Amino acid sequence: MLEHGGNLKFAVKKYGIPAELWLDLSTGINPNHYPIPHIPANIWQRLPEDQDGLIEAACTYYGCQSVLPTAGSQAAIQILPRLRASCRIAMPNTMYQEHAHAWQNNGHTVVFFEHSPSAEMLNQVDVVLVCNPNNPTGNRFNKSQLLHWHQQLSSRGGCLIVDEAFMDTTPEDSVAAETYLENLFVLRSLGKFFGLAGARVGFLLAQKNVLSQVQEMLGPWSLTGPSRFIASHVLHDHNWQTNMRKELSTNSQQLKQLLVQYGLTPRGETDLFQFVATTKAIAIQENLAKQGVWVRLFKEVSALRFGLPTNDDWDKLEQALKAIN
Repeated sequence: MLEHGGNLKFAVKKYGIPAELWLDLSTGINPNHYPIPHIPANIWQRLPEDQDGLIEAACTYYGCQSVLPTAGSQAAIQILPRLRASCRIAMPNTMYQEHAHAWQNNGHTVVFFEHSPSAEMLNQVDVVLVCNPNNPTGNRFNKSQLLHWHQQLSSRGGCLIVDEAFMDTTPEDSVAAETYLENLFVLRSLGKFFGLAGARVGFLLAQKNVLSQVQEMLGPWSLTGPSRFIASHVLHDHNWQTNMRKELSTNSQQLKQLLVQYGLTPRGETDLFQFVATTKAIAIQENLAKQGVWVRLFKEVSALRFGLPTNDDWDKLEQALKAIN
């Protein structure tokens, strides 16, 4: 199993600080999650039903023609490599590691690029996969560039996969509306923007015939009834979505300014996290942890990812940064 953010139990055990005293900034998940609505008792008593309005709500929210609900975007990550025979796939060398892990485990050859695939690489691979915005660096890919890559790949039977787990705050940059095109796949999730990672709700966007194939592979009831109910509710709440986009943008810039103030200038960002590259990444994570602040360490690139504090935790973060400065 790969390492992920949110492994707070490890920190509790290592540093001997009770869980309730930690400020966990390691995940990039919205700390002010969507308020869970009342779930009617009969939803717990019945098997999940596909004709509950969730697909229609998701198509409207993402602006796409067809969508398949999945148990988090992780379910789609694991199933997509099974749709193709052994091939060559290109992706950024610093990115959410579950993607490379899944493709390699299914017998595919993964090649990596730094920022964008070269023209030569594009001609030598069958699939290009990117996170947009990238996790953890925050780098973004231009929509027109992505669609150009898709056109090149699709013209010879290849495909483009875009993981948009952190796209909800800037939906205008999404390629979700173009997933009616052949060989274009988009992954979305309710875990980050809505702060509902525990509900395990994701969506795969693609042509309807391909989604039917994936549905057959996943089998019935990939989402629980309560998760489907919550997902339908949050996707319809446009006022909450609009207000939260403004709040997250403001909070992310506040976090950036605070980090800069204490000598940790971010190299990349989204509205849900700041990415800091520093040669002292290991020492900084260690010193913050001793004060009960848990951030995500990326040893391979010597960097840290800072998620957003809750409204009550800014002082704790500033005091910890001041102490290590």
